[in-house]
Amino acid sequence: MTLDSLIATAKEQGASDLHLEAGLPPALRIRGTLRILTEPIPAKTLLEAAREMIGPEQWPVFLERRSFDFSKTIHGIRCRINILQTARGVGFAIRLLASFDATIESLNLHPDLKKFVGHNNGLILVSGPTGSGKSSTLAALIQEINLAEPRHIVTIENPIEYAFRPRRAYIRQREVGRDTPSFEQALLDSLREDPDVLMVGELRDPETMRLTLNAAETGHLVLATVHSSNCAEALQRIVSAFPAEVQNSIAAELADCLIGAIAQRLQFRSDLNIRIPECEVLTATTPVKAFIRSRDFYKIPSALETGAEHGMWTFARYRTWLEKRTNFHLPQNTASAVEDDPVRVAPASVAPSSRQPVAIPAKAQKTSTPAAGRIEIEPDEDFEKILKKP
Repeated sequence: MTLDSLIATAKEQGASDLHLEAGLPPALRIRGTLRILTEPIPAKTLLEAAREMIGPEQWPVFLERRSFDFSKTIHGIRCRINILQTARGVGFAIRLLASFDATIESLNLHPDLKKFVGHNNGLILVSGPTGSGKSSTLAALIQEINLAEPRHIVTIENPIEYAFRPRRAYIRQREVGRDTPSFEQALLDSLREDPDVLMVGELRDPETMRLTLNAAETGHLVLATVHSSNCAEALQRIVSAFPAEVQNSIAAELADCLIGAIAQRLQFRSDLNIRIPECEVLTATTPVKAFIRSRDFYKIPSALETGAEHGMWTFARYRTWLEKRTNFHLPQNTASAVEDDPVRVAPASVAPSSRQPVAIPAKAQKTSTPAAGRIEIEPDEDFEKILKKP
């Protein structure tokens, strides 16, 4: 049982995560629930796999930190991998990323979210618990800019999860630990690199938060993620990360640069057999900015309730919209969408033979059954003669 075969199995079963632990059988997270496989994996096998994947140059870093983060394409599947030391030995936590470029449509997000990236400067926050799809939503917002405007985009990630292909935008991606020593250094560097848009993978510490706010205030559009369950908590978490004596100034800075916040969680739809993002969307209106500046975060939920006309969504109102929605993007339909958007890539589960052109004889073309809901008329050789008759 190799790592490649386990990842292929996880992909076939529609798993979002694969967990490997020495002496225990592999575990797959499918639709939010863990499913245990049968055969335990020896500690020696995982140790050898970890050495091979990390490499001899970075192995001393793993021994010092007892963990290592990176991303890699395995068996044609983009994966975010965390290798960690546990009581039993070396373990793996592998997130299987989408096999197509994330967009607002492909993630079944509300189209109103595109309005956020129309700004030239300010801060957009994407929040949610671990595994709620924050990185995918962030990638979708960046992709909207990439497809629409010629802007210079710099991403700072740990690790890089989605490899963007520049379309109209000029994109540079930097991975913390490989391309830059830290988020702080990368943010300081970015201010000298003439960016229009900055993407910060995660706001973890006060210094990263401070530099992110400074970048948003100095004329850049900044997108970042933070761990929280709702929009009010995301904003409060940023302010409370700083010492008490500077929280008032941080709150004022956050209020001045905030464009909006998105909190999301994933809900499984049994009728569609997919998980759909369920969002809370906060727009930085004048009352919301006043609440942030005065640190009255408990008043933000009431602003969300009454802010529908400003493009705000509570979880309940968003859920109602999802229940009424009929045109969902399904993963198996990705192949049919490739012709309209060449950025998307057909999922790995599609058999290679189904994507190969098939030669159809001329006679067979005329007798083929037309597509459902469409009538095709074949040209007649004598049609011109009929037109010439008086």
